[in-house]
Amino acid sequence: MPITVRLDVALAERKVKSKDLAAHIGITEANLSLLKSGKVKGVRFSTLEAICDYLECQPGDILGFEKE
Repeated sequence: MPITVRLDVALAERKVKSKDLAAHIGITEANLSLLKSGKVKGVRFSTLEAICDYLECQPGDILGFEKE
């Protein structure tokens, strides 16, 4: 898939734990793990907004596009 998820990098750079982010944005740690691994087919804009707000980043900081 040409969309890559760099959420784990953003978390590490900011020294934020996955469980803290999951609790703040209101999703389970399991769902956050699926999102981090790129195993989801989509993400709601409200979830993306909450992630970016908490991490103080832009969507492009956690999502990328790479042609195959």
